Amino acid sequence: MRVNVASFSGTHPLDLARELDKAGLLGTYYSALPRFRIAGLPRERTVTHPSLLLPHYVLRRLGLSGLEFRISWTTTEAFDRWLARTIGPSDVFHVLSSYGLRAMRRARSEYGALTVCDRGSSHIRFVDELLRAEYARYGIRFVGIEPQAIVKEETEYRESDVVVVPSTFAKRSFVAAGLDPGKVVAIPYGVRLEDYFPTGKRDGVFRVLCVAVLSVRKGIGYLLEAWSGLTLPDSELVLRGAMLPESGPMLAGHEGRFRLHPSLPRKQMRDLFSQASVLVLPSLEDGFGLVITQAMACGVPVIATTNTGGPDLITDGTDGFIVPSRDADAIRDRLDYLYRHPDVRDAMGRAAIEKVRSLRGWGEYARQVAQMYQERLARRHAH
Repeated sequence: MRVNVASFSGTHPLDLARELDKAGLLGTYYSALPRFRIAGLPRERTVTHPSLLLPHYVLRRLGLSGLEFRISWTTTEAFDRWLARTIGPSDVFHVLSSYGLRAMRRARSEYGALTVCDRGSSHIRFVDELLRAEYARYGIRFVGIEPQAIVKEETEYRESDVVVVPSTFAKRSFVAAGLDPGKVVAIPYGVRLEDYFPTGKRDGVFRVLCVAVLSVRKGIGYLLEAWSGLTLPDSELVLRGAMLPESGPMLAGHEGRFRLHPSLPRKQMRDLFSQASVLVLPSLEDGFGLVITQAMACGVPVIATTNTGGPDLITDGTDGFIVPSRDADAIRDRLDYLYRHPDVRDAMGRAAIEKVRSLRGWGEYARQVAQMYQERLARRHAH
């Protein structure tokens, strides 16, 4: 079985490609990343088009996120066209959603490949409708997802042989939108256990950590609302994530109640996690939430909403807590409980480490994905 994998930038498909290569299954990894950013793959198994990603890097460095958003559809389409011209034969073509409609069509018609649409979040229309309502709550203008992007993704969902998502929550959104439940496969992401492990907490501060873009989608406003209702001696809220134009209205009125932490290289994140007493991921929509497993691997209990991968990973009350989305009171209640019960907090942290170790990292993710490929190919051949 030969598998070609494609993604615009370095997200989870790159981790998948590395593991498939170790198993002798990878044909080629296609990306807009420059080659020096693709560590862990042989040069002969990578094909890149970095000029497509360059404008995004430049605009990000200049702090022009609004302009970057406006060019995203153009670069997405350019990548898809390049990919459709470039791909070679394979038994399976696995591509990140939005970036491969034309390429999937060629892979199927010319090479007979099984086509896999990889969606890292919930159904695109569900995301658009959810955020549209939430932005209105804050009085923030919602630019919205490009209508043509929604149409394109929904076409990919229909035309692909399989849609793979990282959580039960994400799968439910597809089923609710009318897709056959048998076509949508939920496989949780892995975690790099060699990068994330406890380094030891160095103080007695009850530190609440949130690692997420400071956006409406990530539910930061609900965490701030929860925290503002607590008065806990020797405690602090630390936010580590990129600022967006919408961040200001959410943070307004909470000045002095939190500390912004600067960005860190991935290998220093384990120490940031290890200094936390609890991680909160208050997302309104998060297909998985890699920070959940990263924090758990560092021995930190996690409070996550139902609209994340948390329900697939966390045993409520044992290694963390699951709370309803958009429920500041529930977050406040769990934080207050953990503050007042350090013994429970420590036990949850130990249980979190054991839970994540049982998941066995990205190798296990790739094993499950490869098994799914084989099962789908076998079904096709049986017919």
